[in-house]
Order: sequence, then C-alpha cells, then structure tokens
Amino acid sequence: MPRPSQRLLSPEIITEAAMRMVDLTGDFTMPGLAERLKVRPSSLYNHVSGRAEIIELMRARMMAGIVVADPDGKWSETVAGLAREYRRNYAEHPRLIPLFTAHTVQSGVAFGLYNALAQAFSEGGFTPEEILHAITTVDSFVLGSALDLAAPEVVWATAPEANEAMLAALATSGPNPGRADAAFEFGLRTLIAGLVAQAPFEP
Repeated sequence: MPRPSQRLLSPEIITEAAMRMVDLTGDFTMPGLAERLKVRPSSLYNHVSGRAEIIELMRARMMAGIVVADPDGKWSETVAGLAREYRRNYAEHPRLIPLFTAHTVQSGVAFGLYNALAQAFSEGGFTPEEILHAITTVDSFVLGSALDLAAPEVVWATAPEANEAMLAALATSGPNPGRADAAFEFGLRTLIAGLVAQAPFEP
C-alpha cells in the first residue's frame, strides 16, 4: 500500500485543531482533540507531550503574529503601540485567553513582546520590580480588553437596581459594535497617563 502523501498528524495540525475547538467551546481535551482529528488519543502523544505543550504551542502561534516594530519615539508611545498590536492579534481568538493565563509563559516567541515592553519601561526609568508590575498591568488590561470583544452585543441589561448614573451611562450604549474598541482606547489613554505619571523620566 502506498504511503499517504501528507502526514495525518503534526504539532502544527494538532495546534490548529485545538485552537478551533477552543474557539467553538472555550476549551479542549485530549480525547476530544483526537476525535476531531479522527485518530486515537495515543497518536497525539507521538507529536506533543500533552495538553500543556499544546497550550504553549497555541500561545507561540498567537504571539508570532504580533509585530514588534523598532522603537522610534517616546517610550510611552512604544508601550501604547505594543498594547494595540497585542490586542489586535489576540482579538482573533479571545477564548484562548483563559487557557493562557492559567499556564506559565514558556514560549520563546512570547518574549519578543515582553522584551520590547521591558526595554520601553527601562527607558522610562522604572526599576526592575516596577517594570514587572508595569508589564503585568499592561498584560491584564490588554487581555481583558481582548476578552471584551467576545462579549454579547448588549453587555448590560437595564435592571431596576441600576441607579441614575448607571442608567444614563447605559442610555449611551445600545447595540454598538464599536463599544469595545472605544472602551479599549479610553482605557489605554488612562493607563498610559498613569504610567507616565509614575515614570522617573520624561516620556
């Protein structure tokens, strides 16, 4: 019998299938992945060590799409640009985010972004401890904003418990496809302003 022209499995094929499962259901299992790929679960382990490795492969694939440009302006502008690029890429698969946040970052690809953020904050005069805090803050904000893109079109129901200030705020929204983007930009401006205020050096 002739050999098939294409391998049935590879780390790339497994990663792609896992991402599709997470997009649909929010998670994946090794038996479910094997069923999707029409192979035995044991066959997966010839290509990956298990669930944790698949999650890191998915992280590497997502982070590889982030364009880290050479800094050519103020450190605060570099951080803002990286945050926008980070969110843009993760917005394509927001349901992956809870899986990523539950696992230690190990992918070398991910450090392209984190190195650029660390360098920008270093140029702002932040101490090493403050740099880690600042990166964590940016991480939390961007990932939360990317998750917001998967929210329903109407995020808040008008409840009788809402006070006048909340009702006035809700009256400005309605079905608004641009709400998440506008909220991200508002939050990013606020975040950058706070970081600039904390920085020892001028932005």
